[in-house]
Amino acid sequence: MRRRLLVPLALAVAVLLPLSGCVSWFLPPTASSTSTPTGEQVDAGLQPYYSQVLGWKNCETGGMQCATAKAPLDWADPGAGDIELALIRHPATGTRLGSLLVNPGGPGGSGFDFVKDSVDYATDARLQSSYDIVGFDPRGVNRSTPVTCYENPSELDSYLYDIYPGMPGSDEWLAAADQTMTAFGERCLELTGPLLATVDTPSAARDLDMLRAALGDETLNYLGYSYGTLLGQVYADLFPGRTGRLVLDGAVDPAASDFDGTATQAKGFESALRAFLEDCPDADDCPFSGTPEESALEIRALLDSLDASPLTNQDDGRQLGSAAMFTAIILPLYNADNWMYLRQLFTSVMQGDASYAFQLADSYNGRNPDGTYADNQTEAFIAINCLDAHGDGNVDEMRAEAAELKQIAPVFGPQMSWGGTGCPNWPVPATRERAPIVAAGSAPILVVGTTNDPATPYSWAQAVASTLENGHLITYTGEGHTAYNKSNSCVNDAVDDFLIDGTVPAADPQC
Repeated sequence: MRRRLLVPLALAVAVLLPLSGCVSWFLPPTASSTSTPTGEQVDAGLQPYYSQVLGWKNCETGGMQCATAKAPLDWADPGAGDIELALIRHPATGTRLGSLLVNPGGPGGSGFDFVKDSVDYATDARLQSSYDIVGFDPRGVNRSTPVTCYENPSELDSYLYDIYPGMPGSDEWLAAADQTMTAFGERCLELTGPLLATVDTPSAARDLDMLRAALGDETLNYLGYSYGTLLGQVYADLFPGRTGRLVLDGAVDPAASDFDGTATQAKGFESALRAFLEDCPDADDCPFSGTPEESALEIRALLDSLDASPLTNQDDGRQLGSAAMFTAIILPLYNADNWMYLRQLFTSVMQGDASYAFQLADSYNGRNPDGTYADNQTEAFIAINCLDAHGDGNVDEMRAEAAELKQIAPVFGPQMSWGGTGCPNWPVPATRERAPIVAAGSAPILVVGTTNDPATPYSWAQAVASTLENGHLITYTGEGHTAYNKSNSCVNDAVDDFLIDGTVPAADPQC
């Protein structure tokens, strides 16, 4: 037995934040307390949003400034009501070029928290000198008007961690998955209301353009990680003439089908696991003694054993099945610097202890030690993904795809199957079609890809850079999810030179 996996993309488009953030506290005292909108003319119904003046106030966190913007609930019907968008900025410490808006991924990741807690992880000192670094929570996320799907955290606990009856893919298991997802969607609609139908990525891209104008920037300067690269591509497609300098790091291919995306990601995670297993024997605390192939078989057997007999967490009685274990594995697998935690995870679970696995899974899911949740990333993730595109939940197709995934990725393929159960019964229809994005007429766009990125595979960066009319690829040869400010000076210099000076590499520098 195991609980269902949310949707495979849950593992693909979330940036792994550092275990401890660091923040630059010394900011210039001369930053204006109000914005000066561009004054551009738009449709009369949208003019109040584009011309709004943002009032910046000191945040609770040291040195940074916060503001709240208004956006229409429905861009197609601006008279239907407003929502709020939460912003935070780290004012430029040197000669200011403008605003650089940053999105950490998800969907559902908090750009506000990303900048508040980890501005030095998101951007380096050169960018902080030249730009106001602006984090924002997209519509439906966290401090902005949020998607809400539960009143008691135990409801989300049940959704995330309960183990379904029957074997994965069986009629009994699929019926339970269908019932759970249907009930979850209905609860989201009940508690969120009309917003649930308007948290799609194109609507968030329209918010981004409005924020650009309200901040006073004639064109958008943007740094998007992971899912944030999809938001950036959609923006460039909708507003190619307003693109300034856009960097997309850890690119998501907007044309990939659900299955193609899952298969590519499964290969990516399998490749990252292989790299971990090749490195593991050099560490004193490695729990594996065989070849990488033999160790991979041990991990698959461990996951199967958790399906057959889940481990009880002595701290709170929760049951560790293979799906929660998979979530625990994924968190440190995103970044080679965190492999020590992966070794500790396997050691503890092999010894029959589920507590550390739940610590990692809870960290991935944003669950606090007291059982509350830090934000609404899970709910927002599901709501945005299900609006962006969802399948029909055809059982025969899912079973055929599960068999193929097992062949493609013997360890992780079975864990990444059955994602088609996630959205077919969502209470509001999908609004975005999966298709290539060309962004004809845009300014140059930099696309950064890591050769062994486990979550957004390098092939996606190649596809995005080649499909964009004005895309330019920066390759980082190495491990990890995303590369800027966390790989080497070659990547950092290429990105900084582009964002600060507008320098477009003549060719891929092959970092």
